Amino acid sequence: MSTPPPTTGQRIKELRRTAGMSQADLATAMGRSESWVSQVERGVQPVERLAILQGLADALGVSVREIRPDASPSPAAPVDETAEPESNDLDGLRVALTGHPALGSLFDHAPTSPAPTLAEFRDLVDQAWEYVHASSFAALSDHLAKLLPDIEVAVRHAPAADRVELHSLRARSYQAAAASFTRQDQADAAWVAADRALQAAEMAGQPLEVVASLFRMAHAFMRQQHMDQAEQAAKSAVDVLEPRAEDPACPPEELSLLGAMNLVLAVINAREGNRSETQVHLNRAGEIATRLGEDRNDFDTEFGPTNVKLHAVSTAVELGDAGLALEIAAEVDAGGLSAERQARFLLDVARAHSQRRHVGEATAALLEAETHAPEQIRDHHLAREIIRDLIQLSGRRVPESLRDLADRSGVS
Repeated sequence: MSTPPPTTGQRIKELRRTAGMSQADLATAMGRSESWVSQVERGVQPVERLAILQGLADALGVSVREIRPDASPSPAAPVDETAEPESNDLDGLRVALTGHPALGSLFDHAPTSPAPTLAEFRDLVDQAWEYVHASSFAALSDHLAKLLPDIEVAVRHAPAADRVELHSLRARSYQAAAASFTRQDQADAAWVAADRALQAAEMAGQPLEVVASLFRMAHAFMRQQHMDQAEQAAKSAVDVLEPRAEDPACPPEELSLLGAMNLVLAVINAREGNRSETQVHLNRAGEIATRLGEDRNDFDTEFGPTNVKLHAVSTAVELGDAGLALEIAAEVDAGGLSAERQARFLLDVARAHSQRRHVGEATAALLEAETHAPEQIRDHHLAREIIRDLIQLSGRRVPESLRDLADRSGVS
């Protein structure tokens, strides 16, 4: 009776031991948790994406084929993993975030120009979030680079009666910055912006704005692969909000934040390979969404029944359940959500198709996403990763549409 060939997980375990690496060493090299490596080796966590296989191969000092003999060979022209888009549209905003936001005010320097009125500040902050939801990062950078210094100066010189609302508007402005920095893969700047938002929200006496700031902070931590900190930020909010949700009169804004934080916890657990906890938080978010009965946009979270389904797709992809992700996606109508959320949903659809080696369908999803939010798709790390995977899957026959998208996204 012949011995069955080793599984992918068993090969990884053997290669790791040959390289003299512990699970912790491999986890560090991969930017993952030790539990993730353990689940990969035990076959609990499937490894299908070529980018992850290549990352494991690089960390172990072997070729992809030593891990997966059936893996597609690399194309004749190697993929440049370090390629980046020519410019980063949030550079101006990043500079504006540097240093003290209103240092002159500490030295009694009077404003050099009239400050916008409260009504004008409200409109300016609303406009910032319109740019965020449209993934118009270049316009947002120019907008916030002017708005943030203005509102920081204004809150220090305004009449006492106006300062509470100005602090609240300041919190929302920094939340917009944090959300966009996270989406453009600048988690360090996102963390700074979220922290400033949290401080402003507390000064405004708005506890729900504090929770909204923690929501942005959790996403920044996730992008940095600091899952323990992301979980702490989200869980601290859930622990406070959950008992309040037992009141039938709990405001919908609070329920939205509680639901959104459960979705954060679902994503964290999916990335850690914890299926049962992922489902617990998805189910809780679904219960809250059903209670709300509609898609809302409280604190710019876009929480509601549709967003819960989108996260069901996203977490299924994270867990390697591409078939389930595509089944759920087929039932989703995301047309009522922002361009950013629709594009992010299509990114997950593309990831699922890529896991199933469906090059044409994955490329089509990416191209559709690009029509909704071109800057997001051309700059997002996940989009570039999917494009690289699809190029490798295509071998020598890379579709022209995929090649053109790679050029627009800075993927050689």
